[in-house]
Amino acid sequence: MGEIAKIKNGKDYKALGSGNIPVYGSGGIMTYVDKSVYNKPTVLIPRKGSLANLFYVDSEFWNVDTIFYTEINQEIVVPKYLFYLLLKEHLENLNKAGGVPSLTQEILNKVVLLVPSCEEQERIVKILDRFDSLCNDISSGLPAEIEARKKQYEYYRDKLLSFEIKKNGVNK
Repeated sequence: MGEIAKIKNGKDYKALGSGNIPVYGSGGIMTYVDKSVYNKPTVLIPRKGSLANLFYVDSEFWNVDTIFYTEINQEIVVPKYLFYLLLKEHLENLNKAGGVPSLTQEILNKVVLLVPSCEEQERIVKILDRFDSLCNDISSGLPAEIEARKKQYEYYRDKLLSFEIKKNGVNK
């Protein structure tokens, strides 16, 4: 991981003014401020607390000290691919703390990740984005699910109502 992305710490936001830029913590968006800490595609990785709550952000944001952001080397890895790859890694299993779950930059930098060509990464991201949309976006997922259920209904209806003609009193 350390070879493809720099892991950066978050900062306090309380001195900033109110605005429309989201402030992320390990639990998600906390508030909105008028200044960003970074404005390129990134993966936010919780440092404390909900370690499984990774976020992909491709617009301006601020992050507090409970979540890291990543400066990704886009010549090596597609940012959204890194997001999906880190989800698969289950970083919450790297927790070494006894109380509040936590991760360190040292632990994260040692995570070994398989990174194919950027073209292959883009292909994988397109597929995973479609699945994610079907599963999480009601406007695309629901119509797809309705269509699938209609086909399933028609299949079983046709099967249940298909009778073969009796020959010599025997159903075929």
